[in-house]
Formats: sequence, C-alpha cells, structure tokens
Amino acid sequence: MLPLIDDVHARAFPAVNWALLAANVIVFLVMVGDQALAEALVASLALVPARLLSNLFNPAEYVTVFTSMFLHGGWAHLFSNMLALYIFGDNVEDLMGSRRYLVFYLVCGVAAAGAHIAFNPDSPIPTVGASGAISGVLAAYVLFFPAARVITLIPIFFLPWLVEIPALVYIGLWFLSQLANGLFTTLAGVQAMGGVAWWAHIGGFVAGLALAPFFRRRWHARRSYRDEYYPW
Repeated sequence: MLPLIDDVHARAFPAVNWALLAANVIVFLVMVGDQALAEALVASLALVPARLLSNLFNPAEYVTVFTSMFLHGGWAHLFSNMLALYIFGDNVEDLMGSRRYLVFYLVCGVAAAGAHIAFNPDSPIPTVGASGAISGVLAAYVLFFPAARVITLIPIFFLPWLVEIPALVYIGLWFLSQLANGLFTTLAGVQAMGGVAWWAHIGGFVAGLALAPFFRRRWHARRSYRDEYYPW
C-alpha cells in the first residue's frame, strides 16, 4: 500500500515539516554524490548501539542519536520516509505549532533510538533514518485525526487502484506490522530483519501516542493561507 494524500487540509504553512523534508533530502543528495563522504558520514554520524553503550561518557556518541535521523540508506528508504512525513506531518504541526512540533519530532526520534538500543544492545550495525521520529508523527496524526481518510495506491491483480482508507485503519495496520516483525526478530534471536530497525519504529510510535496530547496547543489560531493554494 502506498499512501498518496490525506483529506485533512492544514491551514498554516508547515515550515518545520518542510525544513525537515529539505534537510533529509539535501543530506541524502550530498551522500549520493560522494561515496567516500557517504561512508565517512555513516561511520561517524550513524547510531551504533554497541558503540554507544561502550562509550557512555563520550558526548559525541549521544549526538549520533540526532544525526542518524537525517541519514538514509537508499532512495527507497528516503522516499518512503519523506512521503509519510509529507502526508501526515503538516497536519500534526498545524495543531502543535512549529516549535512544539520540532521538539516532539526530535523527542520521538530519541525514544525510537532508545527502544532500538534496548532490544539490540550488542548490535555493531549502524542505524540510520528518520523512521523512528516519523513513527511518532503517525501516532500523533491518528490521535488528532481519527476520522481522516488516506488516499492509497493498492496493486490489485497487477493493476493500480486508488482506495480511500480510514487513517485509523491504515496507521493501525502499519503499527501492527511493525510490532509483528519486531516480536519475530526478538523471538528468533536476530538483531534486524531486512535491515529494518523494527523496535525503533515501535518505540517512536508509542512515544508519539504518549506525548502527543501534551504537545497539542490548547488554542489553535487558524490562518487564511490554505494548503490547496500551495504551488505544488
């Protein structure tokens, strides 16, 4: 299933969400353009659970919790993360406000990293990606907009079909798939399946569910600039 757009219109321009999108894309393009630089960035800025736990008094290791959120391992990894952030992030920022949204995004990313480390403490594998933070955004979205619908592309008999799926169903099924894969990797005694940090996704989502109500603004000032007038 490939989400394309939701039916909730943000009224305020999502400046932070677009800044996050731009930062991730720019960093990835820089990495794609220079293989040696990409390897150096992953080696120094990716989160490595075993390395962090063996260097608890080294502040540089804690920085990787944040820097790893802006690194991606390939075009598909980047595309899937940025598509989800584009579709769901603007509305969450709209209800939280830009500054609160940025803090919320980063805190969910930290929680995701913590969950990944807790379930993979001996892993020497570099972990990259914004998935954990974006999982928190998905959790906030489903709390704030349970009645929203997501236009989704689904291949049926090799033909693409556009289907409206309730956000609660779409995100709920996504979370259940992450939980199932996370439990499987844990029970099977493997650190990662297909290179995916399942517990980071789960940790970010749970953090988002717990924290989103506290980050929502008590009042919501709507502006006249509607997102259907954006130039894209």
